[in-house]
Amino acid sequence: MEHKSKSIRPFIGAKNYELSLNFYRDLGFQESILSSDMSYFDTDGLGFYLQNAYVKDWIDNTMVFMEVANVKQFWTELFKLKLTSKYDTVRLSPILELEWGKECFLHDPSGILWHFGEFNTK
Repeated sequence: MEHKSKSIRPFIGAKNYELSLNFYRDLGFQESILSSDMSYFDTDGLGFYLQNAYVKDWIDNTMVFMEVANVKQFWTELFKLKLTSKYDTVRLSPILELEWGKECFLHDPSGILWHFGEFNTK
């Protein structure tokens, strides 16, 4: 089967929709409002749908991996945003160096775990 895909856009939920909308705006994603209960967030042609929907088991098990060019630089920029001070439940973890590369973690206001990673080049 030949894929001629252009994007993959996961759907993620929000425990507090307005809070999550603000969080992703603060994170630097560009918002396109699709309805009163859904927005599309984009950065450099990559994106996801944020829904005003909360199912605890779904949210608690949602992880999103975003590859970045430079994890150290990205982590520094995340840290400067002071998201953990602005949002009570947001957590930012330090960079881990792994066999395949480096990554840091960010929990959004609902608990969705974002992985921001950089693969080793060979």
